Amino acid sequence: MYIATANLLLPTTIIGSLPRPSWYTQNLGRREFREAMVDRAYREQYLDAVSTYLRDQEVAGLDIVTDGDCRFDADVAGHNWFSYAPLRMSGFSGANFYRAGGKAGFPHKPGHILHDVLETRMMPDLTGPVGRGTLQYTAVWKAAQRQTAKPVKFGTIMPELVAMAVRDLHYKDLKKAILAISDALNEELHELADAGCKVIQMEEPQIHLLAAKGLVDKVLNPDFMVEVFNNTVRGLRKKTEIWCHTCWGNPAAQRLFAKTPSYAPAIEPLSRIDADVITFETCSSGGMDLEAIGKGIKDKKICIGVVDHHTLQVETPDQVAALVRKALEHIPAERLILGSDCGMGREGMSRRHAFYKMVSIVQGTNLVRRERKLPEAACLAADEKFSMVEEL
Repeated sequence: MYIATANLLLPTTIIGSLPRPSWYTQNLGRREFREAMVDRAYREQYLDAVSTYLRDQEVAGLDIVTDGDCRFDADVAGHNWFSYAPLRMSGFSGANFYRAGGKAGFPHKPGHILHDVLETRMMPDLTGPVGRGTLQYTAVWKAAQRQTAKPVKFGTIMPELVAMAVRDLHYKDLKKAILAISDALNEELHELADAGCKVIQMEEPQIHLLAAKGLVDKVLNPDFMVEVFNNTVRGLRKKTEIWCHTCWGNPAAQRLFAKTPSYAPAIEPLSRIDADVITFETCSSGGMDLEAIGKGIKDKKICIGVVDHHTLQVETPDQVAALVRKALEHIPAERLILGSDCGMGREGMSRRHAFYKMVSIVQGTNLVRRERKLPEAACLAADEKFSMVEEL
């Protein structure tokens, strides 16, 4: 159901995470979100950080905003993106370093920055029947949505990534574990949608990665991943707008592949997912898959990345506009959304770099809007009336 993007032409957004302010030093740790919000120091820093994230996005001029993934702790390479859910869902307990280089990771030897990621990938064991536990997604979303009139997009990890990253001592069957986590997430997300969240983003289904690798494993294959996605969002599109986020990885702003893979093998299975919007990482690849995406995805909106989350070089508005024009050769304007390739947090860039990348998304899109005589977004950051530089 199109809610957040309804009646918007060429809307802008970001995928999710933003760099932490230097003063945001409190961590959630293993506490429940609402429990931590009783802690005066945590509550003050958390709400101030959310407010800062939202304001930066509004000053840049984005149409759909996020809470910057504010609930995730300051850790190595955004580890908490993986661990937040299993640390709080019922059925998980303990903590160990199992499978540091296994199915949910890329093995790297000492001397490589991503080896640090493997060393810190501490996850609980799956020890009993999986349930929602204390995810408290609704409370997390409300803390942000009550601070802005713009729709706040809420993102969640996919069940297969959780199942692949833990030791299963209960189901002892990867497929059963994935589906159990999927059912629990579906229940949690229905509560979130019922509370009024206008956009829910399912992050990193393994469809495109498995298709790119050509895997035919009986569980880890694109067809089963489509089934998992559709089960996890079961019934949600009647209530809210569902996004599917795909990218090629960004721990510590690192590329996981020497050469960016092509989405082409994944287009057909992605066309079968029960989503309103699919995001594609296209800036880092120079838009090489735009034609295939446009030909293969016909009944959904498409969000393309027009800034690269791996680099500190801020794309110019002209560069953004050029990629938007290239996309419009294959994707109708009424189905095109502009964003970032992936999140810009997770131990990546500075706040200033991320801010100006958001500004470029809006300025570049405004160039194309102007060419097409469409309404432009107000971008306070680029308003010359507010420059503090005095003319000579």
